[in-house]
Amino acid sequence: MGFLDGLLGRRKPVKPNLDALFAVPNAAITLQVSSDLLPTGKGAVAFRPVEGRAFADIEADIRALLDADGGPPVEVVSDGYGYTWIVVSTDPPDVSAVVTDVHAVNATLADHGFGPQLLCSLIPFRGPDGHTLALVYLFKRGTFYPFAPREGEQRDSITELQIRDLLQGDLPWDADTSRWFAVWGAPGME
Repeated sequence: MGFLDGLLGRRKPVKPNLDALFAVPNAAITLQVSSDLLPTGKGAVAFRPVEGRAFADIEADIRALLDADGGPPVEVVSDGYGYTWIVVSTDPPDVSAVVTDVHAVNATLADHGFGPQLLCSLIPFRGPDGHTLALVYLFKRGTFYPFAPREGEQRDSITELQIRDLLQGDLPWDADTSRWFAVWGAPGME
């Protein structure tokens, strides 16, 4: 960043650290032991939809790569907010495999020039009461935040803050809670 950029308040965007995703399996152990939250076996990557042959080829490559292991097929879902989600799953739930697949989707899209379209990735967990919680990775910020939805598009902010505090040393958290946006209707959260 140059002097003029600093004077005008411009900042370089944070480079995503996709390897931070590999800290989620350790965080999952802490969530299971401390909060009885178990991985659902799903993960999802959200991005702005892209049209064209190049993206269709990348999507086909991603499907072929992730479907090669004979596990559940990769799903592509559109939400009501105009985002497309690539959903991966394992049966039985295997958070390490889900994280590896989510990392592969993010890396493949970024490596082929679609990084600016990437929004977030999420790894959902379910508690004994049936409520879900997701660890959401913000691609452009390289940080995580917890998302604890409740009925009627309400959030359990107290649980979100407790999870952040519980996993403080495990994951790089986004300090700006105003960026902890809701991902209503995200695949895997049902």
